[in-house]
Amino acid sequence: MNDFTLFLKKFIRHGTAIASLAPSSRKLSLATVANIDWANTHTLLELGAGTGPITAVIAEKARPDCRIMALERDPDFVERMKVRFANVPNVEVIQGDVRNLPEILAERGLESVDAVVSGLPIPSFPPDLQEALFDNVRKVLKPGGPFSQITEMPWVYLRLYRKYFDNVRFRFEPRNLPPAGAYHCSGPKASVGA
Repeated sequence: MNDFTLFLKKFIRHGTAIASLAPSSRKLSLATVANIDWANTHTLLELGAGTGPITAVIAEKARPDCRIMALERDPDFVERMKVRFANVPNVEVIQGDVRNLPEILAERGLESVDAVVSGLPIPSFPPDLQEALFDNVRKVLKPGGPFSQITEMPWVYLRLYRKYFDNVRFRFEPRNLPPAGAYHCSGPKASVGA
């Protein structure tokens, strides 16, 4: 089964628990990571990696010594990712939950990361899960580090991300089908919901 068919099957079965009905395009993946300072990124955490289209772009753009951790909850996506990135030594595919980010990093000898990239359907999360996620991002993201969030709903969720970050920009990618984009955020607020 190809990535598109797997995504579509998951989307039909699980709806908003899956961020999209298809994997991200290369153009959208590039737009999502456009705010990352690759020369100074030594550790990167990807949330909701799916089948890995953004992970592939990250691995291509990152320094050879950058530690890339791709977190995914769905076991079928994890299996697909482990095969896809088996020969990419700086990519670690992790099956886990965003509610456990500090513990996941601690298990790997880390307290924080230089950048976080998300493919999660955050706007469809219940408010308590949104707050838990952003609280954990605040805990694990180094000061000044970027948070990037892919979206198929351009501009709609600016308010949501401004609730959690001081600086929020949106990058539109019209060449994706459907047109989409990425929120580029920095400066997590001192307390969630501040």
